[in-house]
This record gives sequence, structure tokens and C-alpha cells, in this order.
Amino acid sequence: MKRQVNWAQVLVECKSAIIKQIQPLLKTVGQPQPDLGIGAGGDPMRQVDLVAEKAVASIFTKNGISFTLISEESGVTEYGNTADECYVTTDPIDGTTNLSRRIPFYATSIAVSTKPILGTVYAGLVADLFHGVGYIAQRGKGAYREKKKITPSQNFSLEDAVIGLDLNSYKVKTLIPRLNGLVQRTKHIRHFGANALELCYVADGTTDAFIDIRGKLRTTDIAAAWLVLNEAGAIMTTPDGMTLNAKLDPRQKVKFVASGNREIHDTILDLIKPEKEAQ
Repeated sequence: MKRQVNWAQVLVECKSAIIKQIQPLLKTVGQPQPDLGIGAGGDPMRQVDLVAEKAVASIFTKNGISFTLISEESGVTEYGNTADECYVTTDPIDGTTNLSRRIPFYATSIAVSTKPILGTVYAGLVADLFHGVGYIAQRGKGAYREKKKITPSQNFSLEDAVIGLDLNSYKVKTLIPRLNGLVQRTKHIRHFGANALELCYVADGTTDAFIDIRGKLRTTDIAAAWLVLNEAGAIMTTPDGMTLNAKLDPRQKVKFVASGNREIHDTILDLIKPEKEAQ
């Protein structure tokens, strides 16, 4: 950008604004909601999602930032006279089902990039909205949980590892054979229901890996967490071990494996190879 922006401060402001703005809605979020149509990402929109998105846009605007918003709700919207100065990719509420059922695991994801491409993200926030905890990263400056620098797990043993695995898909019958070897080797499989936050758990060593090979998750879900992982020193690739990069768009889907260290990452990649590749 042409001027200096304190991105950490802006992102913390976003976290606070979202928590404040959605608070009045939490009392009724589990009740039948009005039909607000389908969002740009293809899911039904809820009022809480739109309020969170509005809070993000308002903070960036208040700070005098021109930007292009890429959101799962409203799609692509330009703000300011020089909207191509930066791109702000957000999933306003990641884990909406958890929120609506009062399961305390849901988040906001906000990523800032020079282009609408994952590899150009240079600042990001994943905010645990229930606990008020923010994971913030800036390119070349490390990743932090609140103000404490984070590093991933150095556990190399798959048998002792806690592995996140998203199987929420109609394709689960086709996925299970590919994941069978991994599941048999791992004693502790988890899925909490907000993938951006689960990726941050890999970044700070709470879990050892997180896997999503469904081809269902959008880049808007993982853009900020991708930077948090990389800046923490964790590893995130495609399921075949290639560099993960994709267009930042509400309908762009990705598959990935994220791990705390290279040794356990390579073990997982080897176990989930398609049968024809493994032979």
C-alpha cells in the first residue's frame, strides 16, 4: 500500500467490533431465522454473518483503507477510490452451525493480500469469538496467539498425535478408503467444526495436524489461517505435497494437509496417497 498501516491494530479492532456487534444476536441465534437468501459462497445467509461482515468493512473504512472485500456472504465489493490497493478476504463466521447450537467453537477469518491470490496474503486474523482470542500473523513477523508468539508441535509420532480430520461430505464413502490407513494408525481423531480455528490449533501446537481432502472448503475459510500456519513454522500443502495456492474467491475450493512438522507431514501424505499412486 502507499501508506503504512498497523495491520495488527486494525485486525484487533475488527475482532473487538465483531464480538460487540454479534452479541445481541446470540440470544436468538438458535431460533428460526429469516430467509436472507444464499450467500456468494453458496450457503444460506444468517443475520449474524452479515453483521460480522459489516463490522469488518466498517473498521477498514474507519481506518481510511481502500480495499476490495471478498466475502462468503456478499461476494466481491469495492470500498474506496483505490479498491485494488489491497484485498480483504473474510469468512465472517466460521462455524455457524456451532454458533447456532451454542457449541463454543466458532471464529472470524480475515486475510489481507496484494492480489486475490492465496500466496499474496501478508496479514491475517483468525479470531475465536467465544473466548475472545485472536491469532494474528504478518508476513515475515511470525504468528501470535494474542501477544504470545506461537510455534507448532514437534511430535513426530502419529500414534501419539491428535489429528483433525474433516469428513463432513456426501463423498465420505469415497474418502474413507483413502483415509483408512491414517485412521488405523491414529488414536486421537478430532473435528471441532470451525476449520480456520482448527488450523490455528496446528499452528500453536494444540493439535499435530489437520486434514481436509474433501474439495469442499473454500479459500475464504483458510486464507488467514494459511498465513498463521506459515508464519508459525507449520506446513500446509495439497494432499499430493505440492505448494498450496489458489484464487481468493467465495467459490474457490481447496484440499490440504496441515502439519506441525515435516516428519509427521510426510507420514500423513504417504498414508493418504490414492491407491494407484501407493502401489
